[in-house]
Amino acid sequence: MENKLPYNHRDISWLSFNYRVLQEAKDPSLPLMERIKFFAIYSSNLNEYFRVRVAQVRNLVRVGKKTKKKLDFDPKQILKKIHKIVNKQQEEFSEIFEQQIIPELKNNNIHLLKIKELNQEQKEFIETYFHNELLPYVQPVLLVKKKIRPFLNNAALYLAVLLQEKYKEKDGEQYAIIKVPSEHLPRFIALPSPEGAHHLMILDDIVRQSISWLFPGYDIIDTYSIKLTRDAELYIEDEFTGDLVQKIKKSLIKRNVGPASRMVYDRKMPEQLLEFLMETFDLEKLDLLPEGEYHNNFDFFGFPNSVGEKLERSPMPPLPYKPLEEAEDYFSTIAQKDHFIHVPYQSYKSVIRFFEEAAMDPYVTHIKIVQYRVAKKSRIMDALIRAVKNGKLVTAFIEVKARFDEEANLKWGEKLEKAGVKVHYSFPGLKVHAKLAIVERELKGEMKRYCYLSTGNFHEDTAKVYSDVGLFTFDKRITEEAVRVFTFLETVRVPQTPFKHLLVGQFNLRNDLIAYVDQEIENAKAGKAAKIILKMNSLEDKMMISKLYEASQAGVEIKMIIRGICSLIPGLKGFSENIEVRSIVDQYLEHARIFIFHNDGNERYYISSADWMVRNLSYRIETAVPIYDYAIQKEIKDFLTMQWQDNTKARIINNTQNNEFYQGNPEKKVRAQMATYAYYKSRE
Repeated sequence: MENKLPYNHRDISWLSFNYRVLQEAKDPSLPLMERIKFFAIYSSNLNEYFRVRVAQVRNLVRVGKKTKKKLDFDPKQILKKIHKIVNKQQEEFSEIFEQQIIPELKNNNIHLLKIKELNQEQKEFIETYFHNELLPYVQPVLLVKKKIRPFLNNAALYLAVLLQEKYKEKDGEQYAIIKVPSEHLPRFIALPSPEGAHHLMILDDIVRQSISWLFPGYDIIDTYSIKLTRDAELYIEDEFTGDLVQKIKKSLIKRNVGPASRMVYDRKMPEQLLEFLMETFDLEKLDLLPEGEYHNNFDFFGFPNSVGEKLERSPMPPLPYKPLEEAEDYFSTIAQKDHFIHVPYQSYKSVIRFFEEAAMDPYVTHIKIVQYRVAKKSRIMDALIRAVKNGKLVTAFIEVKARFDEEANLKWGEKLEKAGVKVHYSFPGLKVHAKLAIVERELKGEMKRYCYLSTGNFHEDTAKVYSDVGLFTFDKRITEEAVRVFTFLETVRVPQTPFKHLLVGQFNLRNDLIAYVDQEIENAKAGKAAKIILKMNSLEDKMMISKLYEASQAGVEIKMIIRGICSLIPGLKGFSENIEVRSIVDQYLEHARIFIFHNDGNERYYISSADWMVRNLSYRIETAVPIYDYAIQKEIKDFLTMQWQDNTKARIINNTQNNEFYQGNPEKKVRAQMATYAYYKSRE
């Protein structure tokens, strides 16, 4: 059955997710700056997608027919489909910006001016700005066919210039490129403005206005923006021999000079110029994507709000989790009962205090932590360093293969090592993605262990915008098995005692999840109630999808809330009639993974670091943590009920991938994230 599964290719499904982000940008009910932020998120997502996913598909196309025979899809067809979808989305992006965002900015007296709209004062300002600020950074280069081929930096903005030597005929036309120095200067420049108005100009247009000063012997015919995206993969020939950390360091140097995965260009560019650029930079048609006049729209993260709070969303300050934040004896409070926090609705201070208390507590002997991604300025990392100075034994496992955080993690690893922390680094062939930490205290000659296990990283910054859950526990069933996870990370020796409570990647995670689904299938066939509720970022693993289809056919009721990739197709006759899937995109990024199995009324609850993707279930060390406390189980169920009732930001996932909004009860509007905040506020 697995070979004939109804299945959405992961890269196509991801584009459907990113369109849900774009939908937020065109939602008129959102504050203007929030809509602009979603423009930036959409563009940032797409940039990474091309650097990682599309680059891999492009490489498969380059390899050719031999690879195609080994795959269950045609890379060239997938690449063409990707381009078709992205082209359509980019056209809509431009339409939303020009027809909705620009007029709305004007309604708030914010004006993005073009060159022809400048008054004399503004023209003089731009000339001064060019000579004082821009001139040191712009890099004009005349292009000569087959002779001059400058290197285009990854994600850098350039203007392709069509120019002609003065006093010559048309055959004197030439091409040049100029770098737009957006990595050095703001993308949006404030201009002298009339009272009560706010005039801005995009840096690209200031460069356009200044080109004649850079080419005094030429007439400037026109300019067109371009940007090259390069493959971000770290190609390590052999992870299993030699020093993996050193290999990663060397590969990082090469990341920004990798092969092109796309060149985006102004769709108004003449065909002749486009062909010249293709030849100059050794590009093929499959590398090209037309966009609007401007690229790198993730720079909208820095769009200045010159009006004030009325253009922003209403703040939802994190609520304190008082039982731990105000506890007089922090670790005794954890020993009394399990504690559960939900960020960013609730404050991350409880987690930070876990480490800061451990660093100072005279009874603490050991601290252990897994670091996958961490903030640049981290109180947690500072607490680990302070703990070493106070005589604690501190161990950190640092995953240096966390994409785009490799360099930051290497720097933290070196800093921790210098401070005396025992640092362990990545395994070859595996990533360690589990989110757990242990504090050990010696009281009256007996070792006591306290754990924090989460769905999110130990990252104080993302805890402000990612919705994650975490458990503080003293429960020996969990803490003793968490110790075995760390023993494996430190020694690479397979635990002799099997895991009975934690589900751990590489050991029992996949098999136990399958067993739990099988139990629901068995119960359904026996006429018992059978239900599965899953919340995760992505579902792509074919084995798990096949098992969910089997459960649906047996009569198991399955509800899923999936933010990103969903390769399973719900609602198909003969496969998935009993499966419903929704996706929520709102102001917080839905990052928590939660699994509930009905189990004939004795429900199993898990929070997890793992999505149901091949990489998570087969190639990573992950953890799924059982929730045994009934009050916390109810809290989780309440939260998922609010998510399922959302009829404001929830989209229906179906075969057409049209992202239709779930309507629900139109008389009662539910926006899950607002409802969740209100839920926790009512419990203060």
